[in-house]
Order: sequence, then C-alpha cells, then structure tokens
Amino acid sequence: IKEDQALKICREKIKKHNLEMKLITTHFLLGEPKVLFFFTADVRVDFRDLVKDLVSVFKMRIELRQIGVRDESRLIGGLSVCGRDCCCHLFTDKPAPVSIKMAKEQNLSLNSAKISGACGRLLCCLAYEYDNYVEEKANCPAEGTRIKIGYELWRVSEVNILSHKILMQDIDGRILYVPFDEIFYNEENEHWEISEEFVKEIFD
Repeated sequence: IKEDQALKICREKIKKHNLEMKLITTHFLLGEPKVLFFFTADVRVDFRDLVKDLVSVFKMRIELRQIGVRDESRLIGGLSVCGRDCCCHLFTDKPAPVSIKMAKEQNLSLNSAKISGACGRLLCCLAYEYDNYVEEKANCPAEGTRIKIGYELWRVSEVNILSHKILMQDIDGRILYVPFDEIFYNEENEHWEISEEFVKEIFD
C-alpha cells in the first residue's frame, strides 16, 4: 500500500514538472530512510526539481534510477509470447545478452513478433539452448556444404538438431534426409562423406 501511494504521488509530481519519463515501480528500503523510484525515458531527464518535491513529501532520501525496457519487464513481470510468465521476472536475476544470431543458429523464424518478448527486445530464452545448438552443429557439415553421393553432388540445405537429421538436395531438387550417425568427416581426404551402408540402403 505504501508503495502504491508513493507511485501515485510521484506520477502527480512528474506530470506537474512536465517530465518525459515513465514511472515503473518504487521500493522502500528496509532499515534505511530511503525510497527508490524506477523509471524509463527515451531522452535524458533533468529531475532535480522533482527530487526536491519528493523529499519535501516523504522526508527521506530519494533516489531515481533510470532502467531499460528489459529491466522494466523484469521488475513488473507479465506474459511472454509463449503464454508463460516472462523469464526475466520469474527466475532470471540479470538478463543475458541475446542476439539475432542465436535465433538463426536454432533455425527459428526471424519474424520479430515471434522472437521478441513483452519488452520489445529479443526473447531471453533464445540463449538457453544456443550453446547446445553450436556444440551439435560443430560435428555436422555447415549449410551449403556439397557432398558427393555416388556420382552426384548434393548440397546441405538444413541441419536439424531436434530430428538429428541433415536435409540435402541435389541439382534436380530431389530431397534426402541423412541421420547424423550416417555422416562423418574424412580426415584423410578432408571432406564430409555419407556412410556406404546408408547410400546402398537408399539407392540400391
């Protein structure tokens, strides 16, 4: 209740001073006469007069902290695109760095609506399995690699970590799914090969 009242008062003061800032939440420190106000803003805000007003009301130390949009979701929570609570609010103390490369590595849609959280930034969960994908793909040929099967060259179109299969296509558009266990790197010849048993099973 005390925090709710403080938020209401601070919002009124922000409006009074016509400041371009969005108040997110507030926190009274235990055992210390100090109150923290967290806000977001697109521009630099001169809130010195605001602090003076708040001090006159609360009679204690006032600290205003500007946070980013990801921190906003972490503090107030909400539902993510998966329908569950935002990871950053539920169990992540500090948001990990996330990049679009992580989505590409996991063959995810690059549609921003599908890989962005409530904060408008990339989903925190993109980082959870990224290392596993990198480790698995390190033992597979990269997309675009050409592999000779019989007398024909096939091209690696996709490396699917979930199915543990590699999608290959030939020049005529034929498709072939090759299990990870059937493909290996020939150190002596320095190129990728498909096991002879698998080739015979498919083409004989």
